[in-house]
Amino acid sequence: MSATPPGPHGDPLVGSGRRFADDPFSFMRACADSYGDVTRFDLGPRETYLLANPADVERVLVADAERYRKPNFGDGAMGRLLGDGLLMSEGETWQRQRRLANPSFHSRRIGALAGTMVDHTEAQLADWADGEVVDVQLEVARLTVRIIVSAMFGADITDEEVRTVQEKLEPLGARFEPDPRRFLIPDWAPTRENREFAAAVDTLESVIDGIVERRQGTERDPAVDPAGPEGVAVRGPAGDGPAGDGDGDLPMDLLSVLLRARDRGEQTDENLRDELVTLLLAGHDTTALALTYTFYLLSNHPEARERVAREAAAATGGGRAVDDATAADDATAADGAPTAADAREMKYTERVLNESMRLYPPVYTLFREPKVDVKLGGYRIPAGATLMCPQWVVHRSPRWYDDPDAFDPNRWEPERRSRRPRFAFFPFGGGPRHCIGKSFSLLEAKLILAKVCSQYDLEYEGPDLSLRGSLTMHPDHPVPMRIRER
Repeated sequence: MSATPPGPHGDPLVGSGRRFADDPFSFMRACADSYGDVTRFDLGPRETYLLANPADVERVLVADAERYRKPNFGDGAMGRLLGDGLLMSEGETWQRQRRLANPSFHSRRIGALAGTMVDHTEAQLADWADGEVVDVQLEVARLTVRIIVSAMFGADITDEEVRTVQEKLEPLGARFEPDPRRFLIPDWAPTRENREFAAAVDTLESVIDGIVERRQGTERDPAVDPAGPEGVAVRGPAGDGPAGDGDGDLPMDLLSVLLRARDRGEQTDENLRDELVTLLLAGHDTTALALTYTFYLLSNHPEARERVAREAAAATGGGRAVDDATAADDATAADGAPTAADAREMKYTERVLNESMRLYPPVYTLFREPKVDVKLGGYRIPAGATLMCPQWVVHRSPRWYDDPDAFDPNRWEPERRSRRPRFAFFPFGGGPRHCIGKSFSLLEAKLILAKVCSQYDLEYEGPDLSLRGSLTMHPDHPVPMRIRER
């Protein structure tokens, strides 16, 4: 194996942590531009390696996935927030939780949720007025919170609870922004940031507990439809998780599945809460961010906005015939609302979404830790080191994309896409730990775009877009958009 990879020299104690914290996006790209496929540097006490070649990313996430795990950053905050939910659990715990969750994310069930997604979108748009200015990031985040709770918890969330979730995202996100001082301050220290974070987690868990309590009360009420608010009870197919455990046609939203598993002794209350917190945060934030950046890009590219609007108008036209074979997908077609089948026809909109997630990936880097010494890019990487697989770097590399900083949805035409490495684009990760909610998120985003873009043009009226890194990549300011009726 070769010698240590090249990389920047850091400062005592914090290494390159200060530069990374000041601007993680510029720092990561500068590393790839200066040092190539593998860059070594220290983030505080952690020996870190940044991978800029899709082939190496694919090896870590797919081909040799069993040799890697999620790193333990020695910071209890992540465990306090997400516990042993799907994002952070490992080994048998992760495998069990993934098996339990699979039926809730089966493609047939996701397609049947189109009506829920559209109903919530229509309710939100009913409050919009021609000419007013809205913070589009806040608007779509509120919408995606409602959708994920309805679709995956089988419950409703109150306006007050939505506001509470949004208010607590700020101290939660701030806790995970890069900060070299954090390596020197234990998470139990009574700093203002730690106190606000702990209070935010407690509040978020109380919201989850309230939703679970209401749902359990609903299930005990024989007058309530057991399929839940979304009106769908889909039997999981054979071999797709625990749906063969006697659930029959009982509701298959994730909360129902986990409650039944708890009643069988396969889950604890803590397991259940960890999964619901993980789903609430990850299940709404990434989709909301993808939509925020998409609206921003469409505002700056009127020709693309018009093409999306034409597809949106076609998708919301309604009146298509429905046969038995497509009834589950097209349950709302008769009333003119866009369906999962309509969303599949929104080919250009899908290219726009891909281009948005390429330029502004909500998850901007993935972390892994080798369990044993490995070889990547010709270099030995020691066990226990931190690996960064940065979407932000790979997605904007001139090695894989012509004019990589330009917005060009046509680069997602099949012929052009086929010329790039598979992992030149990985907004949802990859391998066995790929995002379980990918299909849900893409359908949700298309349907929201169909409803919004068929009725309105959104015109950005803010400053040049500035970004900050946390668990996900957020705008560093409000995203004001003026609403114009079409």
